[in-house]
Order: sequence, then structure tokens, then C-alpha cells
Amino acid sequence: MLRWFRIVAVAEACSWAGLLVGMFFKYVTETGELGVKVFGPIHGALFLLYAAGVLLAAREAGWSRGAVVLGLACAVPPFTSVWFERRMAARGAAEQLA
Repeated sequence: MLRWFRIVAVAEACSWAGLLVGMFFKYVTETGELGVKVFGPIHGALFLLYAAGVLLAAREAGWSRGAVVLGLACAVPPFTSVWFERRMAARGAAEQLA
């Protein structure tokens, strides 16, 4: 489950990048909205998968409620899903060594 969570967190961050590029072309250069039409639904689906992944990984790894809330909040700002995943992976590795 934690490996699946890592994959979804990275994919969600990549979809953020695609959506941001699409929004740049749609709103700044006003050259088209294809990027938003393509990456909008992809990002939406990965956003939901990431939220589900936080809940399932928390259940498996025994994360605190605060960690779950932080993980869910990290779905909103761009690229913070990767930061959160790395943080929790490091914390899990540290707990295994202790």
C-alpha cells in the first residue's frame, strides 16, 4: 500500500505540472485550452486517488490524525504531495531502525 501511495503522490504532482502548464497557455498566452481539457480530468482523478491513498496508507502505517489531515491538505498546493510522501517514508524508515 505504501508503494502504491508513493506512485500516486508522484503522479498527482506530475498532473499538477501538466495542469499548470495548460492553465498558462489558456489564461496567459490565450492560445488554447487543450492542456486544461486534457490535464484537468486527469488531475481530478489523481487528486481523488491521492486522498484515498492517504487514508489507506494511514490505516496501514498507523499514522496519527494530524498526519492524515496534513496529508489531505498537501493535495491542494502544487507538488506538496511528494513532500508529504517523502516525509512519511522517512518517518517510517526511522521507526523501523528504532
